[in-house]
Parts: sequence; structure tokens; C-alpha cells
Amino acid sequence: MTARPRPAHSAALAHALRAARRGLAVIPLSRTKLPAVRSPHRAERRRIRCHGECGQIGHGIHDATADPEAVRALFTAAPWATGYGIACGRTPHHLIGIDLDVKHDIDGIANFAALAREHGLTVPATITVATPSGGRHLWLRGPAYQAVPNSVGRLAPGIDVRGTGGYLVGPGSTTNRGTYTLASGTEHQGLADLPDGLLQLLTPPAPAAPPAAGPLPVAGRKARALVQFVLDAPEGQRNDRLYWAACRAHETTDGPVLAEALVDAATRTGLPDSEALATVSSAARRVARGTR
Repeated sequence: MTARPRPAHSAALAHALRAARRGLAVIPLSRTKLPAVRSPHRAERRRIRCHGECGQIGHGIHDATADPEAVRALFTAAPWATGYGIACGRTPHHLIGIDLDVKHDIDGIANFAALAREHGLTVPATITVATPSGGRHLWLRGPAYQAVPNSVGRLAPGIDVRGTGGYLVGPGSTTNRGTYTLASGTEHQGLADLPDGLLQLLTPPAPAAPPAAGPLPVAGRKARALVQFVLDAPEGQRNDRLYWAACRAHETTDGPVLAEALVDAATRTGLPDSEALATVSSAARRVARGTR
């Protein structure tokens, strides 16, 4: 006899499906706000660098999807899930989250207001989520071909940024600390664009990059931005940045042509040629599966 879904699980699934209908890619979360589906590689002794190429679920943010049936399958695999995460930096919305924490003696909301005054920023009204601790998540639409990195407290104490490769806890999620809800008065608010001034603060100048790659096989700002994103990768993010850029490239008709330039850029940052080739190939397969 199948156990009846728990109310918190059913509510989280309903909210996740609502987000998916808006084109937001989601994953189920546990009460600790971590991805709820367990890794299929957890019992393997050797560390596996897999973004889902194995064909199984349990790869965290790489599982995120806006397909309703896939969302239901993820929640079925994690009946203990009581929340959902929304992937940031993904098409079509390129969601960027400004996470303002209020806890202990840190007030991220006040610090963000001070930051805006200091830099003369006008932050538009946008979708806002109230967190159980009294903080706020501001949702903003980022640029399509400029990745925004994740950061914790870099702008000021209590201000975290959820960008490419990150996720936001969605409204309607229940965690150990309480429930996330849409902030009062923003229930019908649309997603505002990320102001240029704030974008500059979120994407600081990168450290000196390796020598520029040779002429690109295709022209255009988008192609140059993807290659430069890989060239600017700090150690520890090279593979993830290459995978993201390759996915974006293969979502266009220029993907196969750009692949060589992306591999070349990755090797210039120190990534082994074989690993770079494998990552770009994995991205191509992942995009191909998603467009069938």
C-alpha cells in the first residue's frame, strides 16, 4: 500500500509545478534546504565528476527542470522533500537572486539599502520572497549572455548573491526554520531587470586572464562572452564554467563550431585537454537530450 504524501511534500510539489509553468527550472529540497534527491554515486569510492551524464537523477542543481513530468519524478524520488529550489542563471529568465540575511547582529536588508545609496542605485520593485528569519530574496532578471557568479558576503555582510550554478529556495517551501512566502504586497509583482549599476557590482573585474585565444570561428558578442567567461574562470570553477558555457553554446546553432574555441579557452586556464573535451561533449549530450 502506497503511503499518502505528507502535506508539506504535496504543497512543495504544487508550488514547484507552478514555478515550472513559468519556465523556472526546479529541484526538490529537504528541510535543510539541500537537494533532496540522493546522489547515485554516493556509495562509490572514487570521486565522480558527473553533471547527470550518467542518465540518473541525484546531481543537485544539474537535475533542475521545468518539465512537469520530470518535476513530479524528482519529487517522487524524494518523498521527504518539503521545499524546492529554483535554478538561477538559466534561460529563459536568467534569474539572479539577492539574498538579504537578517540574523544575529547582521542586517542584510539595511546593508543593501546603504550599498544602494552609496552607489546611487535605484533597485526596481520586483518579486520578493520573505524568509523565515526575517530576511528577503530579491528576484531580478539578469542578462542572457553574461553569467553572474555566486558570492557570500562579498558586497557587504548579510548580502549573498545566487547566480550561475546557484539556486533560491522557492516560496511555499517549508524548512527547519519555517516557511518561505511571497512578501506582502509583491504577490502580483513581475520580474524586474537587473539594473546596470548593480550588475557591475555583481560582476567585478576578473583577475588577469591567460593570453587571449585566437580568432573565433564565429563572430558576435555572445560568442566572445562565452569564451571570455571560460578564460576568466578561477581555479576550482574551471570545469563548471566550461560546462555552463558549452551548454549555452549548444542551445544555439553555433554550438558545434564554438566547441573547439571553448576547449582551447579551458586548456589555457590549466584544465587538461582530455577533461575539457569530455566536459564539452557532456554538455552537448545534455542539451541534445533536453531538446528531443
